[in-house]
Amino acid sequence: MAAVMVGQFHARDAEGRIYPVHEFQESTLQADGNAVGAPIVTYRLAIGDRVNHLGENRFELVASGVELIRVP
Repeated sequence: MAAVMVGQFHARDAEGRIYPVHEFQESTLQADGNAVGAPIVTYRLAIGDRVNHLGENRFELVASGVELIRVP
């Protein structure tokens, strides 16, 4: 898999803390270097923690379950 950062934004938790979130597109590559299938979008904090997209502007930290809202 090859991952390319395609965006970044900030998200806030219920206590007001701000988290920098990076958006990646990952694609599976064949041996010849060609992509297979549609890219998969994943999210991670700047420090590497995984983030799940819950829909619209809502996200969740995988490790702790803290819900985040994207800052406009």
